[in-house]
Amino acid sequence: MRVEKCYFCSGPCYPGHGTMFVRNDSKTFRFCRSKCHKNFKMKRNPRKVRWTKAFRKAAGKEMTIDSTFEFEKRRNVPVRYDRNLIATTVKAMKRVQEIRAKRERAFYKNRMSGNKDREREENARLIQTNIELVGANTVKNKPQVVKILTQEVKKMEVDE
Repeated sequence: MRVEKCYFCSGPCYPGHGTMFVRNDSKTFRFCRSKCHKNFKMKRNPRKVRWTKAFRKAAGKEMTIDSTFEFEKRRNVPVRYDRNLIATTVKAMKRVQEIRAKRERAFYKNRMSGNKDREREENARLIQTNIELVGANTVKNKPQVVKILTQEVKKMEVDE
């Protein structure tokens, strides 16, 4: 069973699914679903469409350079069947998968590292600009209320 890649979104095209477009010069394009085929016909660039893997890689949201990607490349060298070779290959594939998952988690953690501080500042700014919505319009000392509320927001975020 051969699982092809979608030309537009780079997702998997399983046998019996999706469509294939053959151009006059006999170049073939496989699409996993009609959504990808329609976007291709509209001449959209996959790097600018937010739900494609090409966009995620171009925007730096996924790993693009890693040594584990080298193992996935197809090698068109016929190998004689050997039980021990197959067993070691399967073990190696599992280990490579573990390493890749670990590196992807580290990449994600590194990418999201500054978000908590940014969110905390955004929440404090929101409280300061919309203090009347909190019910502080009855309180006479607004700066003190703002200070208390921002401290409460910081405490809640630290607890999480």
